Amino acid sequence: MAYPLEPISMPHNIPTLPLYINTLTAYISQHTTITHMLLKMILPIFIISLLFSSFSYAAVQDFCVGDLSAPEGPSGYSCKKPAKVTVNDFVFSGLGAAGNTSNLIKAAVTPAFAAQFPGLNGLGVSMARLDLAPGGVVPMHTHPGASEVLIVVQGSICAGFISSANSVYFASLKKGDIMVFPQGLLHFQVNAGGSPALAFVSFSSPSPGLQILDYALFGNNLPSELVEQTTFLDDAQVKKLKGVLGGSG
Repeated sequence: MAYPLEPISMPHNIPTLPLYINTLTAYISQHTTITHMLLKMILPIFIISLLFSSFSYAAVQDFCVGDLSAPEGPSGYSCKKPAKVTVNDFVFSGLGAAGNTSNLIKAAVTPAFAAQFPGLNGLGVSMARLDLAPGGVVPMHTHPGASEVLIVVQGSICAGFISSANSVYFASLKKGDIMVFPQGLLHFQVNAGGSPALAFVSFSSPSPGLQILDYALFGNNLPSELVEQTTFLDDAQVKKLKGVLGGSG
């Protein structure tokens, strides 16, 4: 429906005044309807804008260096007082040295998460170093709080993940190759060559979390009977794996 945009001029001839009044009344009524429509459209947008501005209030700070003396909450560590922040809070040197791969899985992960690198707190990023000796493996695991990007800098690594539809995606990665692992999905890394392999990984969270499937099943006190029922493994296999991974029950 089209509405007049130009103001209605006062008529010069009196006999047309009733017509003019009727037209003016309709004009005001029509524009009042438009005003109500605009208010209905604009008001929700205005309210949403206010909500987003309040949610993003914390982002007005340049940083929130984690106070590691306080407990970590669901949203991270509380902020260290700015007067106590130094450049050392923004520098981490722990990824320069190789991890100890003399263990059951012949692998070592050196984290640079908020707990080790407080300058990351609240910034939505973190890193880690992955060392794999020949035959080394990082078993099936998940990061509940972050997606992961891996770049190989030495050797060869077979890596992959399993989607929630049970589709498998894996590849043999060489130096310079990058692979991404979506948040929360089971994934793994295996040394695919005969020499040590090295990779660096980044995460979309300062505290990505970690759950290793093998240890979740066999490295705790979950009763063997329940493990057998939920994995279809026999009693001897379950007890063997519990013995290897330190479980009981």
